[in-house]
Amino acid sequence: MAQGQGRPNNSMKSPNRQFSAGNGNVDALATKRKALAQHRKSLPIASVEKRLIEEVRKHDTLIIVGETGSGKTTQLPQFLFNAGFSGDGKVIGVTQPRRVAAMTVAKRVAEECGGSLGQKVGYSIRFEDVTSSSTRIKYMTDGLLLREALLDPYLSRYSVIIVDEAHERTVQTDVLLGLLKNVQDARSKSLNNLQNTKNQKTNDDMQSKENGAQGFRFLKQYQGRTPLKLIIMSASLDAKIFSEYFGGARAVHIQGRQFPVDIFYTHHSIQDYLDASLTTILQIHLEEGPGDILVFLTGQEEIESAERLVKERLKQLPENSQKLVAVPIYSSLSSEHQMRVFAPAPPGFRKVILATNIAETSLTISGIKYVVDPGFVKARYYDPNKGLESLVVVPVSKAQALQRSGRAGREGPGKCFRLYPEDQFGKLEDSTKPEIKRCNLSNVILQLKALGVDDITGFDFIEKPSRSAIVKSLEQLFVLGALTDDCKLSNPVGIQMARLPLDPIYSKALIVASEFNCLEEMLISVAMLSVESIFFNPRDKIEEVRSAQKSFASPEGDHLTLVNVYRASKEFLEKRSGLSKEKREKAFRKWCKDNFIHSRSLTNARDIHRQIRGHVEQMGLRITSCGDDVLQFCRCLAASFFLNAALKQPDGTYRIEGRAKRVSVKKLENMGRGVSSGGGQSSLNYLFGSGEAPKPAANNAQAAPVPNEGRAVSNEPASKPTAPAPPPEPVDITKAIPAGIHSTSTNNYMRADGQNTGNFITDRPSTKVHAAPGGGSSLGYLFGGPGGN
Repeated sequence: MAQGQGRPNNSMKSPNRQFSAGNGNVDALATKRKALAQHRKSLPIASVEKRLIEEVRKHDTLIIVGETGSGKTTQLPQFLFNAGFSGDGKVIGVTQPRRVAAMTVAKRVAEECGGSLGQKVGYSIRFEDVTSSSTRIKYMTDGLLLREALLDPYLSRYSVIIVDEAHERTVQTDVLLGLLKNVQDARSKSLNNLQNTKNQKTNDDMQSKENGAQGFRFLKQYQGRTPLKLIIMSASLDAKIFSEYFGGARAVHIQGRQFPVDIFYTHHSIQDYLDASLTTILQIHLEEGPGDILVFLTGQEEIESAERLVKERLKQLPENSQKLVAVPIYSSLSSEHQMRVFAPAPPGFRKVILATNIAETSLTISGIKYVVDPGFVKARYYDPNKGLESLVVVPVSKAQALQRSGRAGREGPGKCFRLYPEDQFGKLEDSTKPEIKRCNLSNVILQLKALGVDDITGFDFIEKPSRSAIVKSLEQLFVLGALTDDCKLSNPVGIQMARLPLDPIYSKALIVASEFNCLEEMLISVAMLSVESIFFNPRDKIEEVRSAQKSFASPEGDHLTLVNVYRASKEFLEKRSGLSKEKREKAFRKWCKDNFIHSRSLTNARDIHRQIRGHVEQMGLRITSCGDDVLQFCRCLAASFFLNAALKQPDGTYRIEGRAKRVSVKKLENMGRGVSSGGGQSSLNYLFGSGEAPKPAANNAQAAPVPNEGRAVSNEPASKPTAPAPPPEPVDITKAIPAGIHSTSTNNYMRADGQNTGNFITDRPSTKVHAAPGGGSSLGYLFGGPGGN
């Protein structure tokens, strides 16, 4: 923070001008603060502040089901701060599953509190800490809090921890809930022991200290800890699983401020949902009223293809119809670029946001009135029997579809265009399978071992993963050298691997690289492997791609090819160090485009390289280069990635080490894998029924089962912890909210079991939107207009 901000500058020649400018700044600041205060008062959660604080004081664990727009994420930590929960220097911690949510929410709350980010309110994410000794409200990723627990197992800095977006059930969230349950138990026992010690001690000196002004603080120092308040917040109406897990914990419900959203479906299954998304974007832009558009896609490559194609198709429109700005948002995007999604569009323009599922619940983006939902998401699936983990594009669940449509009704009535037939909605899974039951558990087990959990199978997961997945991951860590024969963390390899926030194989590679004198090359390789595709290969330019990327190719394989790309980009930027930042970035983007390289991926890799390098330097590993001795690098790869090694057999097949089954291997092109979607040209009239009718797709938009190659296979039923008593139903504590705050709920807002939740908001009848039969070129006619109940 700059010193002396807002003080008079004696060097200025015109005090009057300075005074006038100062008044202008003060007036603008006052106006902004007044607007923020009014906004806070208008939120549904504001009317139940006292009731919520009472609930937190009464119950050590509280589950809050807060609907979209209730204000729970930004307001509850401030309520707790004002109620004195950050006394004695304690911190109110709020975890988020995604870093962009932690950053943006912290910035917003800091503005509402009238201070600078990093003072009273701050955030911590991997490789970035914007906090200070005065921070009392701290937003962070759930993974970062897990890493804090490595240094402070009792999380003694925190008086309250809020686990937000718990319904997403990420691996980190599930592990964190188990850890917090143990921490709560340990700190409660600590307090009980403290009270027993206090009653039994008769020493006069102890008595005098207890009876004095420093008595309570002395006792805390003597026994160490106070109870931990835990608040679990979810946007899902099903709080039962959390309540059961925490022994019948109290659950309350806070209504949201949700406006009606009309749902539209297609007549037929869509064969190319990216092309259909682009067509729908332009039709909304040309035919619908003001309001920004939010489009859900599955990943970076898809989003970047869509961004490029939107710009190309806009050029085909009249100039006065080209006022549309495409803005991407996905998790691996740099922080600077992620923040652009919150900036308003230029005057007279409409904004279309191309997002992954990061925008379902984690982010609140103002101005959204239209949502385009193709109905797919990219998810991790792990098969422990094959030892393979893959990212698979799968249909969304009903819960995800409802969250997506809800984004259109945050600020007023909206519309959601689902690019699949209405009958397919009923075939979707009710909810998303928890990540911990479908992913590789090696990193989870490494974290738990570092936290002192010896019996992994006995750890109190909210939903236990399959035993086969746990055993397979333990085997992997053992052969990597991270575990000893008695399943303890090995010293130093296992301990060092646990300190690195990377996949265990990557951590092993960096440690081994230090011994092979090629850590510089391995740092680059790991950074480049940690982002999405570096290359893009348009179908119609394959020969140009090969020609442009030939200079990067290494006969030793992809790893050194990626190192060559990284070094070439670094050399390119260093030669242009004298240019302005804007010109330098423009030249860099052109260089990437000419070489068919994703500039954002390469920029992200450079950031990750810098961050990981800092970690290994702190660990004391020697960073050296192998130079031209690439054999050393290849030996290092073999010593760390041996689990992925396969031996060629006389018949031309390959045998994967440790497995009897042989496989055939499709030859991989050295210059990248996969081809970016062409998103071919399609007229608006074609999609919306004018002209030749589209052919039904082969179940492309149906809720088809995930291929076996992507699923974690297990015959064991999931075991759930049993609660001592049936959990209570969520208590609606917003009955007293004035009637006028909420608007009508449409039929798209229902529980995963199909029960309408309109009664939480209003008793007025809901509106259902049908897809109408027939042709026609208008948007409404394709999807159908509002029908009856």
